[in-house]
Amino acid sequence: MYTALYYNRMQEMKIHKLMTLHFLKKAILGLVLVFASMSGINAQATADAGKTVFKNYCASCHAKNMKSAMTGPALANAEANWADYPQEDLYNWIRNSQAMIAAGHPRAVQLWNEYKPTVMTAFPALTDEEIESTLLYIRGVADGTYGVAAGAVAGVGAAGVESKKATSNIVYYALFGILLLLAFILSRVINSLGKINAAKEGTVYEAKTLRESLTSRGFITFAIFALIVLLGYTTVNKATDLGRQQGYAPEQPINFSHETHAGLNKIECQYCHDGARRSKHAVIPAANTCMNCHSAINYGSKHGSAEITKIYASAGYDPNEKKYIDDYESLSEEEIKAIYTKFIEDKFVEMTDGVDELNDTGRELAEEQWDGIVSSLTRDGKPSVKGPIEWVRIHNLPDHAYFNHSQHVTIGKVECQQCHGKVEEMAVVEQHSPLSMGWCINCHRQTEVKFADNDYYQSYEKYHEELASGKRDKVTVADIGGLECQKCHY
Repeated sequence: MYTALYYNRMQEMKIHKLMTLHFLKKAILGLVLVFASMSGINAQATADAGKTVFKNYCASCHAKNMKSAMTGPALANAEANWADYPQEDLYNWIRNSQAMIAAGHPRAVQLWNEYKPTVMTAFPALTDEEIESTLLYIRGVADGTYGVAAGAVAGVGAAGVESKKATSNIVYYALFGILLLLAFILSRVINSLGKINAAKEGTVYEAKTLRESLTSRGFITFAIFALIVLLGYTTVNKATDLGRQQGYAPEQPINFSHETHAGLNKIECQYCHDGARRSKHAVIPAANTCMNCHSAINYGSKHGSAEITKIYASAGYDPNEKKYIDDYESLSEEEIKAIYTKFIEDKFVEMTDGVDELNDTGRELAEEQWDGIVSSLTRDGKPSVKGPIEWVRIHNLPDHAYFNHSQHVTIGKVECQQCHGKVEEMAVVEQHSPLSMGWCINCHRQTEVKFADNDYYQSYEKYHEELASGKRDKVTVADIGGLECQKCHY
């Protein structure tokens, strides 16, 4: 009898052990399925990477909807148009179109004949992965399957940031699901161990049902606690993000490329933003600043006459006569249109090889560019193209925070790129830094004050003596009051 009882208990323990292993296997399978479902994030991230490449390199010449022709052709059918050639040819065209034209590639020569004299910018540094990501993004936008980022094509510049947030949310939801799964597995394991322990002691174990477990005081207490933590975290996270717009890159009335001006042509930041060295504000340059160069340069390397003519129409400059228009304010819209469409048409004839007189293509181009001028320089309440260019503000601190550009640029010798990123590489400028309080404080803690040959800091005799004696090797902004509340919130 004793042997039979022992045998029965051992069989029951074996059964419970097998049950436990079964639930653990299900748990592992569940985790695999969760992470497999998250693999779609990688595909989205690839399309997002392509969006970044498109925005930085392609958007200045190609329409964002991928279906309209702009300075360059619509890109929706780019792959189909190269389908008769190896994929490598398309990649080589993107990297260096002029080299393929010079080599006599049939498709390259055909495109050149359609769009010359406009030269496609060479991008030799683009990798195969970057090009494939860009093509994936183009396909997604063209057929409407890109998802949330499709809204960015209409001009929501922060789509990259929103995509990252969406990805983070997916991860959080997946982790929450994993925790629930583990909680369920743990309850089953506890039941199994309870049965094993009861079998050893010769007692009867009454396992709780799933409903009893979920309605127990302990589980409800834990659920309430978890809900409070989740709501608290969400509230604090949303509150700290309020008003922040890192990655914000709005569409501007003029397609101005810092990559071309500050990068390629090496124009100093403070030539245009001259307020940065002498005032609180960096200032947005007036059209007159643009005219210092563009009274002579009237044809762009990327957009031809399309964008520069917007500056002329805003400032009232006649590029045909090379002088400002007398009594510009009194001219009608039709008179203004006649001035600038004539310039566009004349420029078309001048820049088009083999065309000695204006044709229908030139007239259509003039009408199209005039429509672009009206669209960019007018709005509700401003029906005329005359007047200032209304740029869209990108960086905007809250009213209760004080920031002085001259303090940082002239006194602190801070490079523009430290806060604004590598603007000289941006075809479309975006907000590079979060501009949060924590970000500013960390910078003040880490940034060394440039005491050498700086009369502004001569009054800090103690620090000068300590530096000279070797007692201290540097002075940070925090050391001279950079963390005092009233410095920024006076």
